[in-house]
Amino acid sequence: MTTANYDAFVQAKLGASACAGIDAPLREYQLFPHQRDLTAWALRRGRAAIFADTGLGKSRMQLAWADTVHRQTGLDVLILAPLAVAEQTAAEGASIGVAVTHARDAGEVRAGINITNYDRLHRFDASRFGGVVLDESSIIKHHAAKTLQTLLESFAATPYKLCATATPAPNDWTELGNHAEFLGVRSRAEMLAEFFVHDGGETQTWRLKGHARQVFWRWIASWGAMLRSPADLGYDASAYDLPPLQVQEHLVETEHDPAHGLFAMEAQTLMDRRKARRSSLVERVRACAQIVNADRQPWVVWCDLNAEGDALTAAIDGAVQIAGADDVAIKERRLHDFAHGAIRVLISKPSICGFGLNWQHCARMAFVGVTDSFEAYYQAVRRCWRFGQQRPVEVHVFASQQEGAVVANLRRKEADAKAMADAMAAETLDAVRESVVGRRRDTNPYDADRAIVVPDFLFAA
Repeated sequence: MTTANYDAFVQAKLGASACAGIDAPLREYQLFPHQRDLTAWALRRGRAAIFADTGLGKSRMQLAWADTVHRQTGLDVLILAPLAVAEQTAAEGASIGVAVTHARDAGEVRAGINITNYDRLHRFDASRFGGVVLDESSIIKHHAAKTLQTLLESFAATPYKLCATATPAPNDWTELGNHAEFLGVRSRAEMLAEFFVHDGGETQTWRLKGHARQVFWRWIASWGAMLRSPADLGYDASAYDLPPLQVQEHLVETEHDPAHGLFAMEAQTLMDRRKARRSSLVERVRACAQIVNADRQPWVVWCDLNAEGDALTAAIDGAVQIAGADDVAIKERRLHDFAHGAIRVLISKPSICGFGLNWQHCARMAFVGVTDSFEAYYQAVRRCWRFGQQRPVEVHVFASQQEGAVVANLRRKEADAKAMADAMAAETLDAVRESVVGRRRDTNPYDADRAIVVPDFLFAA
């Protein structure tokens, strides 16, 4: 196959939709070079995803994108964000001259840029908006989830779309298909049929076809830009060096019940681990409270069970809990108070407020019950350990001996997640550089029919 034929073959496989985006000079939004490049690229695409690591400025890029869409087209833009992120984003918009309306229902919508929480989407007429931003878009990773189906239906006809998350595919690469489907690039089913093969049987395992690997990642890079560091785009990354992250595991001992056997056995299954957590609740809460009460610094204490949250609130001086059953307004007020120093110790679950929030004022964190989701753990830690943090961040994990090596398990999952993210970034790096900033790695084209020329000096002697 000739080079021209292969390029045509690849282009056909990519099936990239014609770019109907915006190619216009950006205003001054106080963007770093990598943020400016990514924002301009996403605007040119019209429908795009920015998969940038936490702390690289996705909120500011979203604001610049939304403001430019509104200014250039006159269309209103809706930003959907996790709990309590709306107020934070509106404040950041004000700091760079971008007006953002925090709307809680359709009656509060104003011309321009509006932001609300995902759980309030049903109160809005999506057809009013010509642009939509999904902040922390990993919310759509589960292809069978009601949230994804609602978003697909609500914004099917929206011309301008932007997704932004640090964890687009925390479990496997097939989750990228949900982003492609939301953006209108290709359905998840079409992506699987084109690039993947099913292992068969009753499993849900899909494997990337070996011969399709290069084309698949070029296709991803045509609409999604993975960025682990500004250095990926050739920029200085020294400003993004983070202080040390110190993780300490605290193992508590519990009295063994002989009815469960002569010897205490380490939990092997999810059910066993949850049983072990319940049986050690009192001891773990006591151990955590002892450390937190002896320190007057701000703390975030994460729990997994409702009973853990209630017990921690009672045991820690001045602690305030945000529970799933709380009214949204109460959640938002308590998150605001913690971010502004009115609350010293905040207790909640990663599933409730582990995404999107900036808590650089806090450098102490505890997990009194760790979920089995590494994405939830990673995002929770990154609320404090992120760009702008000036102090080493301490993470304390409290577990019973029967739960097993909790920290070791998290580190294994972290290694797996990092390997997958690094592989994705490496696979798309050249294509992203070419697409975003117009640079690609210089290589010599391979020609199988070209004779090898041996330098003369090799024959000297």
